Amino acid sequence: MKNKSPIQRRDFFKISSAAVAAGLTGKLAVGQQTGPSAVEEAAEKVGKLPRRKLGYSGREVSVILGAGDLAPACREAGILCGMNYWHKANRWMRDGAPESILKNREAHYCQVNVDRAGPDHYRGHFDEDQHVAFVREALEKTGLGYFDDMQLHYGYHSVEELKTDRSFIRAFDRLKKQGLVRHLCLSQHSYAGNSRVPGGQSAAEILTGVVEDGLYEHGQFIYSYGADPEMDAFMAFARKKGFGTIAMKTSRGIGRMKEDPAFMAKLPEGVSPHNALVRWLTTGTLLDTAVIRVRDLNEFVETYSGAGKPMRAGDARAIAMMTEQADRTACRLCATCQPHCPEQVPITEILRFERYALDDHDRYKANRLYAALDRQGDRCVSCGTCVEHCPLNLQIPKKLAEIHRLLA
Repeated sequence: MKNKSPIQRRDFFKISSAAVAAGLTGKLAVGQQTGPSAVEEAAEKVGKLPRRKLGYSGREVSVILGAGDLAPACREAGILCGMNYWHKANRWMRDGAPESILKNREAHYCQVNVDRAGPDHYRGHFDEDQHVAFVREALEKTGLGYFDDMQLHYGYHSVEELKTDRSFIRAFDRLKKQGLVRHLCLSQHSYAGNSRVPGGQSAAEILTGVVEDGLYEHGQFIYSYGADPEMDAFMAFARKKGFGTIAMKTSRGIGRMKEDPAFMAKLPEGVSPHNALVRWLTTGTLLDTAVIRVRDLNEFVETYSGAGKPMRAGDARAIAMMTEQADRTACRLCATCQPHCPEQVPITEILRFERYALDDHDRYKANRLYAALDRQGDRCVSCGTCVEHCPLNLQIPKKLAEIHRLLA
């Protein structure tokens, strides 16, 4: 291998093994055929990713963020493109952080994702000592030396919880004094109407309270194409306050669209769903940056090559078509329906797991999460109350039945 290649020996073997395994089944991706040279070719096609300031500290980050579970080839191509923020860097605890990041540590912002103590993010609680211990363990196993950002995973249940339980913030303060973390952030889900979270509020309500509280620097939340006035209003508020915004779970229904030949045939020539999505996210919204999952170098090029590029007429048309298609098939995860379910079925969670199974092609993750629910889709009595409150008029009872057959 050439010395200029950012891929280290252990990662090269991972990429090569994946290519061999894929080849045995006849599904070898073009971008995996030649190892490091394919990484460099993919990076050249995407080019340098633009950067934007994230939060009041003014740190400049790439408009598309990396993640600790990004495939090694995609990660190395991302680094060549200037990707410099790594969500869930604690995922590197098993094998240690990539050498391409360790050797240039100050050029990368690495985030540790910290969960509540307890069974899950509904019933769990904050534990200052346990949070501190986890971050220290993550630093030891990744070898990063420090984490730039300490993120509260899944966020608060309500503004009241934020104000009354400061355990997570105290854990951050302890670690910051020791030079082990530098900035505080969170990812926020909606808990409005959730049967396991009495008094839960929407993501926009909680994030607004977080911004007003003034301690967190940026937040990550579910956001995709289609009308979302509550989150749009929040992003305008956050922009005025200097609070950073990151979109996650952005590819609503795209996995299903790409497997629908009739839909793909109708798209404007030269336009792909993921590319149009990224153009819209990075130039047509108030977002600072976004996390968008890609599985291989082919998706890396198709998706990230749209970053920071203006919307073309074909892209605008594609977004309209994708919105129309997704509004019939894929939940926006706004949770507006959730408080109105008389059986307290966790509708939003179940429809999120459907995305993992059908759009991300991660059935293992979807099955595992679905199995852990105390109420599943078969608890739905088809009363239709959820449909009355769904801004998309999505036929939720029918979908819950289908998902239960898929994942139970």
